[in-house]
Amino acid sequence: MVQASTKPLTFEEFLIQYGNNPRYELADGELIDMEPTGPHETVGGKLATKLGIAITTAQLPWFIPRTCLIRPFPETATARRPDIIVLDETVLHHEPFWEHEPVIALGQSIKLVVEVVSQCVARVPRVEATDEPVRVSTNWETDYARKVEEYALLGIPEYWIVDYRGLGGVVFIGKPKQPTFTVCQLIGEDYSQQQYRLGEFIKSPLLPSLQLRLDEVLPR
Repeated sequence: MVQASTKPLTFEEFLIQYGNNPRYELADGELIDMEPTGPHETVGGKLATKLGIAITTAQLPWFIPRTCLIRPFPETATARRPDIIVLDETVLHHEPFWEHEPVIALGQSIKLVVEVVSQCVARVPRVEATDEPVRVSTNWETDYARKVEEYALLGIPEYWIVDYRGLGGVVFIGKPKQPTFTVCQLIGEDYSQQQYRLGEFIKSPLLPSLQLRLDEVLPR
């Protein structure tokens, strides 16, 4: 066990120390351990495969990078690491970091962000393999609230929240709590949200030809 420091990280420090580590993201200078699980990665992997096929079939100049960080605001020490991000290759030359680091700072480069909701876990004082303060993500709250605001402010046209275990609060997914797929479409400055349950075909304004149901990306 390594004693944690209380000093917050700057974006630049995070990028140097953890930019290539898919386990961590940064929120207001605080290192966040996202603790991905096998089922979480299963859902993300299946969904990325379906998205890749849809993008290729539609012959769009978009792609899904293997790893990517979003820097939503230059004035804050925050770096998001979405489970899936779809980028528009035709505008990446405007990105200030892209030639040297897989970091996106401009919302115009992003067509879609997907977050797969993880099991909620408590904050823990134990830190492994790092000298920085770490908080384990209670990620449904962030996915349904803060990231909705951040991604809307960036102007990202579409944001999907894949809550395959129905972990979100009742205020977000209703009663009874059940697996829910939320499509957030940017209209003006805010997202309009449409929710889908098991067995329902998901409609994406961004990819209207996409054939997808939540059932198809669940772990077996």
